[in-house]
Amino acid sequence: MRILIATDAWEPQTNGVVSTLKQTAVHLSRRGHAVKMLTPQQFLTIACPGYKEIRLSIGVLGGVIDQFDRFEPEAVHIATEGPLGFAVRNYCRFHGIRFTTSYHTQFPQYLRERLPVPVDWSYAALRWFHGGGERCMVSTPTMQRELAGRGFSNLARWRRGVDSDLFRPRDKSWLNLPRPIAVYVGRLAVEKNLDAFLGMAWKGSKLVVGEGPERARLEKQYPGAHFVGFQHGEDLARYVAASDVMVFPSLTDTFGLVNLEAMASGVPVAAFPVTGPIDVIEDGLTGALDSDLAAAARRALHSSPETCREHARRYDWASCTAEFESNLVDSGIA
Repeated sequence: MRILIATDAWEPQTNGVVSTLKQTAVHLSRRGHAVKMLTPQQFLTIACPGYKEIRLSIGVLGGVIDQFDRFEPEAVHIATEGPLGFAVRNYCRFHGIRFTTSYHTQFPQYLRERLPVPVDWSYAALRWFHGGGERCMVSTPTMQRELAGRGFSNLARWRRGVDSDLFRPRDKSWLNLPRPIAVYVGRLAVEKNLDAFLGMAWKGSKLVVGEGPERARLEKQYPGAHFVGFQHGEDLARYVAASDVMVFPSLTDTFGLVNLEAMASGVPVAAFPVTGPIDVIEDGLTGALDSDLAAAARRALHSSPETCREHARRYDWASCTAEFESNLVDSGIA
């Protein structure tokens, strides 16, 4: 099958959406499909206002038409609600092409953190966007129930996976910081609620892996934390495995792929009991969920590394990709 996947989130961004789509494309190819990724790398881009690490595609319509004409996709999937996602959605709707979408990011909450836009307005726009597709794929049962409660009617499940060969228990001794080491991995942005992590009481070290518009403020406000910037591949896996607990302070994520990566590395996770973590973390076994994040982090330290890894290995990319494939629909392009 020829599968076109359109995404506004792509390299050099480092986040769960990019990781998910890259792994999905690899495993679809292994299953014998021809995959075409439609990404900002193929277009002129400008920096997203207030978030220069994110690039927004401009002048995309001609490129979208060209890709459809050349590739003639038998299935179309739109992963994001950005300029590329909108262009592909509009092209498909105009030409009667069937497609699927996926819901990765809580944009209503993210937007509300930055601008006085009512959350209900944002959800109305998202219902319109995703309602144009045959299916909207979501990562967890909680996310599915939440969106259904907001009027989304075409929801289907698509789990996430983890590369348990890359993310595995490793030597911790190379990371010469006072222990226990609590690590955060992800974007340094207001919606990630980093102050809850960096401001919590902790006898040990706090390690921050990632970049974003909040870094300068956070480094100044929390000089005792260790900021190491973006890390990739083996380097990222080494930092995660060398830590003692992953702290996930976000209140708005739909999943949190880094939590699986930590558990696969034998590192438990501490988080608030909210959408995303509550579907991934087994409280008391692979980490801890608590409205007091510091208490959760201290309690998570008692989790078994072996139990954490065993739990994470249930989320393999091959099975997740098969689920994605089963949700696709025939585009209807002759």
